[in-house]
Amino acid sequence: MNNVQAEVNSFLSSPIQQMFIGGRWLNSSSGKTFEVRNPGDGKVIAKVAAGDAADVELAVNAARAAFGKSGWATMPANDRAVILHRLADLIDKHLAIIAQIESIDVGKPVAQATAFDVPHAAQTLRYYADLSIYTRRRDPIAVSGFEAHTVRVPYGVCAFIIPWNFPFLLLLWGIAPSLAAGNTVVVKPAEDTSLSTLYFCKLAQEAGVPNGVINVVTGFGETAGAALVKHTGINRMTFTGSPEIGRFVAESCGRNLVPVKLELGGKGAAVLFDDVDVDQAAESLVSAVTLNAGQVCCTATRWIVQDKIWDRFVSKACSTMQSMAIGYGGNSETTMGPVVSAKQQTRVLTYLEKGSSEGAKFLLEGGKASVKGYESGFYVKPALLTGAPENVCAREEIFGPVAYVMRFKEEGEAIDLVNRSRYGLANSVWSRDLGRATRVAEAMVAGNSWINGHNLFSHGIPYGGCNLSGFGGGVLGPDTLLDYLRPQSIVRPLS
Repeated sequence: MNNVQAEVNSFLSSPIQQMFIGGRWLNSSSGKTFEVRNPGDGKVIAKVAAGDAADVELAVNAARAAFGKSGWATMPANDRAVILHRLADLIDKHLAIIAQIESIDVGKPVAQATAFDVPHAAQTLRYYADLSIYTRRRDPIAVSGFEAHTVRVPYGVCAFIIPWNFPFLLLLWGIAPSLAAGNTVVVKPAEDTSLSTLYFCKLAQEAGVPNGVINVVTGFGETAGAALVKHTGINRMTFTGSPEIGRFVAESCGRNLVPVKLELGGKGAAVLFDDVDVDQAAESLVSAVTLNAGQVCCTATRWIVQDKIWDRFVSKACSTMQSMAIGYGGNSETTMGPVVSAKQQTRVLTYLEKGSSEGAKFLLEGGKASVKGYESGFYVKPALLTGAPENVCAREEIFGPVAYVMRFKEEGEAIDLVNRSRYGLANSVWSRDLGRATRVAEAMVAGNSWINGHNLFSHGIPYGGCNLSGFGGGVLGPDTLLDYLRPQSIVRPLS
């Protein structure tokens, strides 16, 4: 542990966390920087280069040059896979370091980053590296009078804007299939949580990824992010974030006719029928809504509970929420850390006030939490509300440890409550009757419907959204690799 802490301290001790462009570590063209704070204690942990349009121009040019000249796009898939596997091995080797950086930067318990975020990111890299070897790039077409076939080739420069809630994991969810397909990438991480992405670039250099294949521009959304989205030199765009910014990204890409993938927010529902194990279901859903302090787009924040088990479920859910060990992410006993920033803390508390003003009843009050020794951290207690489905807390994504519970009598009523949401990312249904559970899961309007569990992920199972939750493809499934390969037909007449 001491070696890990020493390595993390050494990494954070740089006067400026520089951008990574064309294989070089660079300050911003303007010389500007911004401060990053530890959500657990509010203290400044790093100064980061504040990139803007000039730096995006450098990064896109570096990525274009690498696509054309580095050999990354044209080398055999198995040769690329060797490098990507080497990079995944380095992630595993540095797992404890990356997890601690992620905990300090995001606020999440280091145990969660160690158990899931970092190893799952490495597995994603291996999954797409292996898949790329066996993906058919050339297919003949049987058609009269012509000799024809299709080929699938990388697009070129793929741009990624990564959110702050799972910065390391979502970085790899995004760029792994793109790199495996032979593209080069330009990444704009969230300004609150850029550090693990920059550490990853050090590992990419060590693994032998050619210069310019991976480029990272740090900075703010309105400067670096907007410049990247609008840049005419990118060939594909992927954005993960809010629907509000997603609209801007889609509009900008539409003007340039750049294909775009949007992975946006959610307001997930969990339907509980009266034949479930109430204690187990309540514990599972509390774990889901408090994971990463509720900052999970696919989590279940609307709990739709059948009348017969309402009292038992609410009682168990409240007691489980109250038992959460809220604390500093680096402490081993912590089960829920702070939210990412003072801004996010204010957002969550403001939603609780709005919900109450619109008539919601607090079953568990929640509110601001104080952690001894970390009084300047951005902590929030879990909250459970109930009331009408029109309440703001039942309709809008809060992105904090807040659940809204509603009751139902009949199956159709539950489905109607689920599908009132304008989002469509992930829902779940809980029942021992698997026929009923499957029927309800298929009736839910969402990219993902889970049965007797929530936040169920595995490589090979597609994950994506619809409606306000996005479009353009998902992640984790085999088709995601094809999203980053452009189809092209080759035809000649036979006579």
